[in-house]
Amino acid sequence: MAWLEVETKIKVPKSEVDETRKKIKKIGRFVKKETRGDDYFAIRRKGYPKKAFRVRKKGDEFQINFKKWLRNLWSDDIVVKQEFEFRLKGKEEVEDLLALFRDLGFVEWVKKRKRSEAYVWKKDSRVNIELNYVKHLGYFIEIEYLCRRWEMRKAKRKIRKVLRLLEIKPEQIDNTGYTRMLWDKGIKDKRYFLK
Repeated sequence: MAWLEVETKIKVPKSEVDETRKKIKKIGRFVKKETRGDDYFAIRRKGYPKKAFRVRKKGDEFQINFKKWLRNLWSDDIVVKQEFEFRLKGKEEVEDLLALFRDLGFVEWVKKRKRSEAYVWKKDSRVNIELNYVKHLGYFIEIEYLCRRWEMRKAKRKIRKVLRLLEIKPEQIDNTGYTRMLWDKGIKDKRYFLK
């Protein structure tokens, strides 16, 4: 059974990053810092693709991830996606999988590089708060709750509570996907780890 990713994203001006970090530290417990390099693949079409998947290297494993947008569950401030993820060990297994997907029409599409500071909300460790720097795009806060469908309302309530605690106004929310932002800017970059 796949998880629902219930989340919201806020663009943070560079001049407000330090103050934002202080606010997050007041309500969140620091978990880790990491840099993620993601390669996205999509079916070749004109315009922005409807289907894509991501490959991310984590240690000696590769995570394959794809998401199904559940627009009927969205609200003005929060998006919901069904998340599917599995892991492969070793570059050979990834290359075999990519050969299959290329045969089905998928091609290299967008690359994303993200530095993250991850926190969990002190009142509920299922609420993840990240302060991210995305190469070419700038700084963002992501607030996420992974849940089953029957927990979705609770997830939205908790995310909205964190938004209030961080003093985020509705007009600051921008749930445009990073890949869409990169695509709109014409950013493709080079492969991070699959060469």
